[in-house]
Amino acid sequence: MIKLTIILLIRVLCIGNSFSWDAVEQELVPLCEEKGIEIEVHNLYYGGCSLQQHVVFMQKNKAVYGHRVCTNAEPRIVKDTITLRQALMDGKYDYISFQQASHDSGIRSSYEPWLSILIDSVRAYQPDAQLCWMQTWAYSQDAKHPAYPRYHNSQQEMWDSIQACTKYVTALPLSPSLEGRVGERFLLIPCGAAIQLARQTKLGDTLCRDGYHLNYEYGRYTAACVWYEILTGKDVRRNKYCNPQMTHKQRIYTQNAAHQAVRQCH
Repeated sequence: MIKLTIILLIRVLCIGNSFSWDAVEQELVPLCEEKGIEIEVHNLYYGGCSLQQHVVFMQKNKAVYGHRVCTNAEPRIVKDTITLRQALMDGKYDYISFQQASHDSGIRSSYEPWLSILIDSVRAYQPDAQLCWMQTWAYSQDAKHPAYPRYHNSQQEMWDSIQACTKYVTALPLSPSLEGRVGERFLLIPCGAAIQLARQTKLGDTLCRDGYHLNYEYGRYTAACVWYEILTGKDVRRNKYCNPQMTHKQRIYTQNAAHQAVRQCH
């Protein structure tokens, strides 16, 4: 077997929760490896963490995040808990992603002032990183999540609300006072759009394992395919890697959904 030559190094920090765990910790590295791309993903995990909670943790400098690191050499290492400041001071990142907690993802009033505070805090440590917004997904139609009634237990209502909040976030000027960076915006990672598109295929509403977290076979794979296209600029439909538990048709449906989501949003 011929080993591919490494052609690119990408370093990523996710200020996240269990949804970033789903999206980047399982399938993103194998997708990159299949094309000889070196990647280093740092996921700061705190379950259900909202933008407001991230700000509180940042201001109090609390070491509460599970530090999960995924690389070509080590698929997934869980390190000691860490503060957000410590993570931000750990070398330069090419991309830093933000996201709202799933239960607040379609609630516009939950975003500010927390998102703006978090942006300024991150920029102080990482002025050159591309800031990204990971769009989360709506719950399954039959989800039992305690926050689902906020959206009248309607997947479509939740998805419409997430899309509205995404438009707000991606219109935000990130560095209005920095010379040469006027007009900079979040780079959108449309995982939510990809999941919704995949639900319109023969896969149906089966991408979640518990109503809100993605299943381990093709749910997580769909979100990772979106990340792959955004970070590398490559068409995921030309990537031969897929989860060993997936069928050929599942690979086609999910790759097409991810590719279509990226094309529609960019």
